[in-house]
Amino acid sequence: MTIFIYGLNYRARREHIVALCSPYGNVLSARIIVDQEAKRSKGYGFVEMETLEQAEAAIAAIEGMTHMGRVIHAVHAHDRAKNE
Repeated sequence: MTIFIYGLNYRARREHIVALCSPYGNVLSARIIVDQEAKRSKGYGFVEMETLEQAEAAIAAIEGMTHMGRVIHAVHAHDRAKNE
């Protein structure tokens, strides 16, 4: 299950979002999205958890918390519709 985390401080790194989610279960992957032209964070990222239950626990804990001076939000990530 993948979590979409947004509102992140632009200085937040992969390790920060792993640390936010790992108390609630096994983190399979994590990434911060970076603007390729500006070479800086866009303020959001994705964390993949091992199970739905772990992801829901992490979302419940992270939603609305303050991290690095900013209020962050977490929701279930939705797959992008594929262009056919």
